[in-house]
Amino acid sequence: MLGKRLDDVAKILAGALVAVAGLMTTLGLNSHFVFVALNNRSWPIYVASLCAIVAIVCSIAALLIRPTDRGVLWETGVLVLGVIFYMASLSIAVVGAAQAAGGNGRPTITDVRLEGPRSGTRLHFAVHADGVRKWSHIEVSVSPQPPGKSGDLYWSVLRPDDQGTVAQQIDIPLSPPAGTSVVAISAVNPDESEAGACEADTQHGPACTELHLG
Repeated sequence: MLGKRLDDVAKILAGALVAVAGLMTTLGLNSHFVFVALNNRSWPIYVASLCAIVAIVCSIAALLIRPTDRGVLWETGVLVLGVIFYMASLSIAVVGAAQAAGGNGRPTITDVRLEGPRSGTRLHFAVHADGVRKWSHIEVSVSPQPPGKSGDLYWSVLRPDDQGTVAQQIDIPLSPPAGTSVVAISAVNPDESEAGACEADTQHGPACTELHLG
């Protein structure tokens, strides 16, 4: 009877990878978020998959053990180990799903354009970021290049909503100082940023855009 129950547990653990994938799907971790997580080298996704595979290996090993008195003891030990890895994979999958679905807090700058006549030109651009922590913010600045004594043409602090999202359309008059050839737009999460230029190979660098004036 004990051996039969252990075999049933082993068969359940054999579907560990399917169960973990089902949990991730239930939590909203679809193929898009999986690709995002893999692109960002999100460790919970890899660890959860590895733990699920180990749980499956333990279940298969338990099924192959002969049902002798000593074999039942070995089967019990192997299944306990499989259950531990199975529960670990489920727990880590929750963390991975939350991280991938929540975003990484990095801002992006899109839809940059100039509008209106030369005498009344307006600069328009959009700033977006997902997964910004509720106590954090995104700093946005528009600066003339080369820098002048007047400082930034525009500077603002954008706070996330309750879902940790920053989505702001910026529309400002553009009157750069004489001699300005380039207007630089930057957006950075100061709590997540790392030192370095815009072109630096870093996961949390600023978003930068240059607008060349004709």
